[in-house]
Amino acid sequence: MFIFVLQSVWLYIQELAGRALDFDVILKFLLFAMPSLVTLVLPLSVLLTSIMTFGNFAENYEFAAMKSTGISLQRAMKSVIYFVIFLAVGSFLFANHVIPASQIEFRNLRRNIGKLKPAMLIRSGQFNEITDDFNMRVAEKYGERDQYLRDIVIHQAEKGRLGNYTVIIASKGELISSIDSPTLSLKLTDGNYYTEVQKKDYRERKKEPFAKSYFETYTLNIDLSELDAIDLDDKDISNSYQMMNIFLLDSSITELSKRYTDDRNLFSEKYINKANLAPLDSLYTGITSKKEEIKEALLDNYEVKDRVRILEIAKSNLNNTIADLENRKNKIKVDTKRLSKFEVSLHEKYILGVSCILLFFVGAPLGAIIRKGGLGLPIVIGVVLFLTFHFIGIFAKNSSEDNSISPFIASWLSTFILFPLGIYLTYRATTDQGIFDVDIVPKPLKKLFAKRKKGTTISTTVDRTYVITENEKKLLDSFSSNKLKDVVKNYKELTYSHNMRLAAIDRLDQLGITLEHLKVQGYYQDRI
Repeated sequence: MFIFVLQSVWLYIQELAGRALDFDVILKFLLFAMPSLVTLVLPLSVLLTSIMTFGNFAENYEFAAMKSTGISLQRAMKSVIYFVIFLAVGSFLFANHVIPASQIEFRNLRRNIGKLKPAMLIRSGQFNEITDDFNMRVAEKYGERDQYLRDIVIHQAEKGRLGNYTVIIASKGELISSIDSPTLSLKLTDGNYYTEVQKKDYRERKKEPFAKSYFETYTLNIDLSELDAIDLDDKDISNSYQMMNIFLLDSSITELSKRYTDDRNLFSEKYINKANLAPLDSLYTGITSKKEEIKEALLDNYEVKDRVRILEIAKSNLNNTIADLENRKNKIKVDTKRLSKFEVSLHEKYILGVSCILLFFVGAPLGAIIRKGGLGLPIVIGVVLFLTFHFIGIFAKNSSEDNSISPFIASWLSTFILFPLGIYLTYRATTDQGIFDVDIVPKPLKKLFAKRKKGTTISTTVDRTYVITENEKKLLDSFSSNKLKDVVKNYKELTYSHNMRLAAIDRLDQLGITLEHLKVQGYYQDRI
């Protein structure tokens, strides 16, 4: 959590620095940002701690000691499994209640902080809202205090009129302000001024009057006194998908889906009615009274000047239709992206808990298999697994925004991919096997090149050679790991040969139970 909070500080440092904020405001800012980080921190923590803990157990032969007393891996994991399930339920409740509430506080606090010193909000390459009726875009800021601006575009609104009717463009500018003055002065150089004039007479408005001028220098004074009394606890934003629980998200998705469907149906009906299709018979009277005199090409029935007028009207209608369709296409993209974000946010409430359980069943058996604890190899493996899990989810969610894949599949894709890995690793760990069976490839080669005597099997351990019959080999193949351990320890009481003991040791070694494990567990002593 400390690492991710530190990353958040660097991410929002421009919004916090130089605003004379109290320490408690900065602390609240970081506190409200922390709950949303839990969706990343908690699954990663479960994965790393499970690998490190179970890796330590295996490295120090704790699992070997447990198994020697009859405690299986499943039984050893039982209490931790209950805890992880409890953690998953708690994480769902946290994602459903705490994160939306923190996002309301965080987004509104961030917006209110931005109002404290609007001059610092001027960022290059984008429009910046200085006040409610003043937007400005600059291409570049330079100077010791970034007070000089280049390529400035200003949109200024008027009280009582909806929209930006005044546009000012200047090649250079300079910000002039005083600590004691509530006014921010903007000195513009070499620019143009344009505004649409609103007349009281509606007949004059139809003429769309405007005023424009060129200036060498022009100074704008922006009153910032109303921003001095900013309430940092004011909450104006509350309708974002990040601020809703599952019930609000579900109702919002239903409403957005209905609105999306209705808009498409209305748009389709609009063009059907706009076409106003009619049978050709109804057009005959407009051309001639005798059907036999109608020419095959309809335009040939009109004079040249009428043909030109008809084609111009058709071209104009076609251009308007294409523009209308392009606008509608862009609106559909925006609506689809918004609806997808709501659906993904709904599924993420459940994914947080499921991912905790899934990553535990990946990390715990993986730690037991690799037999390595601490902060070295387990950290590397855990981070690689989590980044794979996380990036698959990010790519899938980005694809869902343009409707390439459904939001449901995009949300659960990384979980579906990691689920078989969890089952595989758990099976390999509970059966005392490694991650991969290294003998899968060598076995066919041994069958081709190894010299065998008929009816016997010749094999070697690390420093011993043994010979067993086919019946003895089949018997050993049918034994479980516990039965093989019993053969190693009590082969004389069970009336088995020393070769059978060596073969049992060889098979246990293939299962990942080495001779050192058998010595620690008391199954092997250096005597015949």
